[in-house]
Amino acid sequence: MQLGMVGLGRMGGNMVRRLMKGGHQCVVTDLSPQAVAEFTKEGATGSTSLDDFAGKLTKPRAAWVMVPAGNPTEQTVNALAQRFEAGDTIIDGGNSYFKDDVRRSQKLKDRGIHYLDVGTSGGVWGIERGYCMMIGGPKEAFDRLDPIFRTLAPGIGDIPRTPGREKLGGTAELGYMYCGPSGAGHFVKMVHNGIEYGLMQAYAEGFDIFRNANSDQLPPEHRYNLNTADIAEVWRRGSVVSSWLLDLTAMALAENPNLSEYTGFVQDSGEGRWTINAAIEEAVPAEVLSAALYTRFRSRQEHTFAEKLLSAMRQKFGGHIEQKKQGA
Repeated sequence: MQLGMVGLGRMGGNMVRRLMKGGHQCVVTDLSPQAVAEFTKEGATGSTSLDDFAGKLTKPRAAWVMVPAGNPTEQTVNALAQRFEAGDTIIDGGNSYFKDDVRRSQKLKDRGIHYLDVGTSGGVWGIERGYCMMIGGPKEAFDRLDPIFRTLAPGIGDIPRTPGREKLGGTAELGYMYCGPSGAGHFVKMVHNGIEYGLMQAYAEGFDIFRNANSDQLPPEHRYNLNTADIAEVWRRGSVVSSWLLDLTAMALAENPNLSEYTGFVQDSGEGRWTINAAIEEAVPAEVLSAALYTRFRSRQEHTFAEKLLSAMRQKFGGHIEQKKQGA
C-alpha cells in the first residue's frame, strides 16, 4: 500500500523504514528538508510542502501524523484536512489526549474524512521489534489500512501463544488491535502509559533498596553489598517479574552500575496525568499509578538512585534525554 508520513523523527522515521522494508510505498514530509532528502535516498517519495505531499498521495489517501502531541498535531491535522477529500484518512499516531480525538473525528466526519487514533508503543526499538498499536476510529478505515498495521506490528514472533487464544481470533496476538470508536485507541494507550509509570516505579524503588542495603545505618550483620546489575540479569531468566522494562534496566546497569550519567530528573509526557484524571472521572481508585506520577514530580526537586533508574529506563526505551532544571 501507499502511506504518507508527516514527521520523520525517532518514531516516524523508523516506521517509514519498516514499512518500506515490508514492501509499502511511503510519501514523506518534515519541517527539515535534510530529513526528507535522507529518506528520499532510502527509497521514499519526498515532498517539499503539504500541498506537494497531498498531491503525491493516491486517492483514497492515507496520511500518518507523527509529530508532538498538542498544538503541533492540531495544526497538522487541520492543515491536512484542508487538502484532503471524502474517503481520505488521517491517522494520529502520537500521544494525543483521547478527548481531542473525539472532537477532531467529529469535525472531519462532516466532510467524509476518516480519522484514526493510533496509540503506538515501541519507542526507538520499534524498527526491529515492531510497534504495538491500539487503534480507534471508523472500523472501515481500520480494515482498509490493515496491511499497514500488520507490517508495523511485531507479529506473533517467538512469544508463546496464550492457551485458548486460537479460539478468539482477531489481531491482538499480532501486536495490534481495533479498540473501538474515535478516542478508544489513545484511551487504551493512555492507561498503558499510566501502568508503565507504576511498573517503572516498582523496579526503581526495589533497586534503590538494593543500592542502600549496605548502609552504615544498618547493623553490620544486616548489610549486603549487592550487585544490582547481576540481580537485574538473573531476574530476566525465568523470574515472574521479568519484562522488557527489566531488560532495559539490566542493560543500563551493565553499562554503568552507578548510573552516574543520569541526574534523576524524570519528566512525564502527559499520559500519566490523563490516566489519573480518567480514574477520578470514573471514581476508580488508582493509588499506585497516582504515587508513581507524584514521584516524577518530586524527582525534579530531589534525586535518588531510584529516580536515576527511572531516567535510565526512559532513555533506553524511548530515547528520552534528561531535561536540565531551569537555571541549572
